[in-house]
Amino acid sequence: MKAKVRTFSGTTSNEVTQREIDNRALARKAAAEGFVLLKNEDHFLPAKKGGKIALYGAGAAKTIKGGTGSGDVNERDYVTIAQGMKNAGYEVTTESWLDSYMKIYNQAREDWKAEILKKAETLDSALPFWDAYSATPFFMPCGDGIDVEAAKGDGADTAVFVIARIAGENKDRFDKEGDYFISAEEKALLAQVCESYKDVVLVINTGGLMDLAFADEFTNIRAIVQYVQAGQEGGNAFADVFTGEVTPSGKMTDTWAETYNDYPGAEVFSYKSGNLMKEYYEEGIFVGYRYFDTFQIPVRYGFGYGLSYTDFAITAGAVSVSDLGTMDPKVSVEVTVKNTGDTYAGKEVVQIYVSCPQGELVKEFRRLAGFGKTKLLAPGEEQQMTITFPLYQLASYSEDQAAWILEPGKYGIWVGNELNTSVLSGALELDQEAVMVQCENICPLKEELKEIMPFARKVQARELAWHEELKAKGIEAVAVKAADIPTEKVAYQQIPDLLPGMAGEIVDKMSEDQLVQMATGDPGKDQNNALGSAGISVPGSAAETPLVAAEEPWNVASIALADGPAGLRLKKEYQVDGGQIVPTDFLAALEGGFFAAEQEKRGTSYYQYCTAIPVGTLLAQTWNLDLVQELGEMIGHEMELFGVTLWLAPGMNIHRNPLCGRNFEYYSEDPLLAGMMAASMTLGVQKVPGCGTTIKHYACNNQEDNRMGSDSILSERTLREIYLKGFEIAVKDAQPMSIMTSYNLINGVHAANCYDTCTKAARDEWGFAGAIMTDWTTTNVQIQGECTAAGCMRAGNDMVMPGTEEDHENIRKELKEGTLDIRELKRCIYNTVNIILQSNQYEDAVSYEKQFDGLGEWMTVK
Repeated sequence: MKAKVRTFSGTTSNEVTQREIDNRALARKAAAEGFVLLKNEDHFLPAKKGGKIALYGAGAAKTIKGGTGSGDVNERDYVTIAQGMKNAGYEVTTESWLDSYMKIYNQAREDWKAEILKKAETLDSALPFWDAYSATPFFMPCGDGIDVEAAKGDGADTAVFVIARIAGENKDRFDKEGDYFISAEEKALLAQVCESYKDVVLVINTGGLMDLAFADEFTNIRAIVQYVQAGQEGGNAFADVFTGEVTPSGKMTDTWAETYNDYPGAEVFSYKSGNLMKEYYEEGIFVGYRYFDTFQIPVRYGFGYGLSYTDFAITAGAVSVSDLGTMDPKVSVEVTVKNTGDTYAGKEVVQIYVSCPQGELVKEFRRLAGFGKTKLLAPGEEQQMTITFPLYQLASYSEDQAAWILEPGKYGIWVGNELNTSVLSGALELDQEAVMVQCENICPLKEELKEIMPFARKVQARELAWHEELKAKGIEAVAVKAADIPTEKVAYQQIPDLLPGMAGEIVDKMSEDQLVQMATGDPGKDQNNALGSAGISVPGSAAETPLVAAEEPWNVASIALADGPAGLRLKKEYQVDGGQIVPTDFLAALEGGFFAAEQEKRGTSYYQYCTAIPVGTLLAQTWNLDLVQELGEMIGHEMELFGVTLWLAPGMNIHRNPLCGRNFEYYSEDPLLAGMMAASMTLGVQKVPGCGTTIKHYACNNQEDNRMGSDSILSERTLREIYLKGFEIAVKDAQPMSIMTSYNLINGVHAANCYDTCTKAARDEWGFAGAIMTDWTTTNVQIQGECTAAGCMRAGNDMVMPGTEEDHENIRKELKEGTLDIRELKRCIYNTVNIILQSNQYEDAVSYEKQFDGLGEWMTVK
């Protein structure tokens, strides 16, 4: 194997490249397909192209493209909604208001910057700037009120009002005005807009959900669009949907409650409980729609909901079970979708939900089991689809048996284009209990936890009701025999004495000191920050692995890791002087260099313009796995271009509560949807030779306040069915090259030091074959409990990032004391070396996926 000779990443030309043009077009397509049309009174949209339009609200002038922190992207430029509407040929009548807003915004940003820098000077911490930055969120200013009489005469009949919110890493949102709720200033401005114009379109430019009760008070709000945060082409994509160039086909990936307090555990989430050290998951498996649907709580917009400019008829056909007698039996549902409209072509999302029998285990009323998106259907055109998913998707976890089981009884199959209007269309019937996977218990509770449960009588009555509906419709259940469902018995591995293949040979030849250094990122590339950008070979990258075994006979290259998940986060520009990269502070890679001090340029400038794609939530709202895979391949080619091996993405934690500051990075409240999105993104990235993803944050990282010290206290069943399930699907369906553990504790054990999740679940139960790493500085900040580098090695957490000399000393100390087995260390280094050898840092790299069979087959649509 011949390692590549690293060259300077990027290009010395500042000209726009064809790659940028092509990638922006794909980002625009993805954004337009993810917008959810929440309201469209009397088919108000699409609007006539051209003419006059009024634009108001923070997000019109300064559209939020994505969240803050490591999930930010330093793109060349981005298109606001105002610019997008102008590009579409509209005459914007409110230029003076937009200009005034930008002055207010820019001053607010400068004031915010000064506040953070002042706070940082007073903090006694290892990372004073980062702590000040993350603890001081920026709130979008409202802008000035308007002259109603002047506005009435500006010639525009329609106004677009864009409400915007920004959030990010290390800080949760607030259920107060100006954040989850509309502020008094914003509401007053909206009232003026609604008084001045005949029709108003409301656009929600927020990373997470917000209260929409205010919208009911204004009768001329004709349409509402869930924009989320749409990346650098969002403004153009919005104009595409507004004008009907694209028919909206996005669907909600979360339940939009009537009010915040309707969410389970709303009053005690994160800081609201008054105890940031412990987070009790008392809602159990009843997260998101599983709660609202089971407890029959009315909602504003249900899971899977989204309107179109056209209408569709969905007709369910045959339900069948195949591959019985094998370890992977499948359920297939045939569906026909027809565009019954007469004007607009469009796409529809078919969603399949299953009601599992209420037996020994109390279950949610329905769970998502499969889905598929049609092609673009012209008026009158129809498409036949067969959606196939694993029978295992219907299994529930029994803590008493330490097994995934199917309980006997009927399994109702519901088909539709959203949860709340889905139609009972078929059923399976299992004769007796089947144990699908026999495993061992993990992550035991260390204190009492009282989980909510629905009333048994209500659950039983609803089950009986759909049983009767099956009879009334004449639907015969497909009979399934437990005897035809074999049990997979997990073989849990011992510490190996011998490690296989070339990676094993290399590790055996390493000295103890080389092994210790390979257990972390390269401390010499660290710039003392928690946000990444510690790598220097690729400026702005998050870290690099060390070059301690680069010579013969080892030949282990160094790989670069870059943040995500809305694209690659690298420095847009850096300099090379005298053949060396000119070092800069990590602030140059944060917020486009907004906080960085002016630095005189010397030498030759290199440019690394990466594509800012829509945030994870918006991508998931497309429900389009092929499109997400295409985006992944696009990212993979940018990684190849800039010399990045591991993308620290996708983020796939569950949307447990709408106040989580990092929800924008994540996909959904549903683990199947989250898992399939992560799998598709991974399949796309890893199609490119030597490139890999890092699914994160594993696991139960569902809040940002005190994320490094919070203990997530939950039952094993909840852990497995909700918070690990998406990771399980992504691993089994796509084999990501790496996994990143989370900062928090899980039932008293730090996730980074948790053998049960790192080794027993990921490797032994799911067959994960890549490397696991910590989140940045996990072992260097101790708030609650102990988390050490040696503890990572014992757990099977292979890379401590970004790596410090203290981490090395801890490993050496425990090796000497005998509390860390050298075989445990070698096992971890083997996993790291194994992926490095398959990386794009070698001339003969191939797609990482080629070594695996059966990828991309968890759920299929034909």
